[in-house]
Amino acid sequence: MSIFTGSGVAIVTPFTADLEVDYAKLRELIDFQIENGTDSIIICGTTGEASTLTHEEHLDCIRVCVEHVNKRVPVIAGTGSNCTKTAIYLSQEAEKSGVDALLVVTPYYNKATQNGLKGHFTAIANSVNIPIILYNVPSRTGCNILPETAVSLAKEVSNIVAIKETTENMSQVAKLMKLADGCIDLYSGNDDQVIPLLSLGGKGVISVVANVAPKLTHDMVVKYLEGDTSGALKIQLDLLDLADAMFCEVNPIPVKKALELTGFPVGKLRMPLTEMEPANAERLAKAMREIGILVK
Repeated sequence: MSIFTGSGVAIVTPFTADLEVDYAKLRELIDFQIENGTDSIIICGTTGEASTLTHEEHLDCIRVCVEHVNKRVPVIAGTGSNCTKTAIYLSQEAEKSGVDALLVVTPYYNKATQNGLKGHFTAIANSVNIPIILYNVPSRTGCNILPETAVSLAKEVSNIVAIKETTENMSQVAKLMKLADGCIDLYSGNDDQVIPLLSLGGKGVISVVANVAPKLTHDMVVKYLEGDTSGALKIQLDLLDLADAMFCEVNPIPVKKALELTGFPVGKLRMPLTEMEPANAERLAKAMREIGILVK
């Protein structure tokens, strides 16, 4: 059984004026997402600025999320690291908090070999008893999970059950799904490629855009899975300009600005991330207005 089908939001981590984690605002964001159809909450991923959180903050965010969601939808915690020992620690602590699954990114900067990736992910998976989603995002990590490696892991390690693909190489994704023959679930990590990945057998999306357009993102996936491919395609095409604007600067700079523009401020970004350039912020606001998102 899939961890979830539909739209999972890669939720931001809100900060107070002095850049402490704003747990009250996080609870508000969670409620907003669930009330608008989001099918899963992904906490402490790239969009959640996990790389700038202390381990204590990281685990506190996970605990607060699990407690506040209270089983309404699955909670998936980002627990990856470029250090296998650290990833095991975070994964074990997240499991103790009651998360439904883990999202584990490739070990960035180290640029492990394919055998290194197999060893890394196997060690993490063997340290816990909950499902794991592999996270392949070569543009940010300099490391690519090849289809053969992902399929080998899924077949050999019982709790490695899915992969979030954020590669631009659709041929690689197609090869993955051919080799997998159903042994691994697929989630899109690119908001502009949801329909193509669903057409290859994907179960949904782990979305940045869903932070500000949760219902549209949910509806797009549901329509496709229910057979309304033309309706799903229309939403995908309608969302393209917003998806592009969301990544005109490094994520999560634009998505935090987008939430601010809707009147739902979530605080600044921790360094080394900086505020969005004014011209890009206007581009983002224009894309939001075009699909009916109220910009205040």
